[in-house]
Amino acid sequence: MLTEGVCDCVTRQNMETSPTVGFNVGTLDLDKNTSLTVWDVGGQKSMRPNWRFYLDHCKALVFVVDSSDPVRVPEAQKALKKVLSDERLRGVPLMVLANKKDLPNSLTIREISNQLDLPSYSDRLWEIQACSALRGLGLQQAFMSVAKLIKKS
Repeated sequence: MLTEGVCDCVTRQNMETSPTVGFNVGTLDLDKNTSLTVWDVGGQKSMRPNWRFYLDHCKALVFVVDSSDPVRVPEAQKALKKVLSDERLRGVPLMVLANKKDLPNSLTIREISNQLDLPSYSDRLWEIQACSALRGLGLQQAFMSVAKLIKKS
């Protein structure tokens, strides 16, 4: 679960992570003035029709891609394009997390950015960052960047 990995990173507790089934919600206290409520919604094909129920009042979208599985990136690109086509996300900032960057042979940020066609999203602020949810690497920085993107938008 990405939410647990993020909370682990922020609170410095040891937690195991696993793919999200269904959804989880948590509050991240990034610093004394910044907190985010994070809805972690599963990315399995069976869960994607339910994504629409979580878009009202969305201030930013964090989209997680498995950078160690290049075969699934085109599927992720289609899912991202579909969710971003929802009117409720018009102009909402996007953070792409390239997860599992600690694994050998993972795709580069540039490769993922190009395969997801991120430069085409000129109607919104977007950023892509590498992370490892399992190890908690890069998550605090990524969510601090999400907070900054929200403030800029």
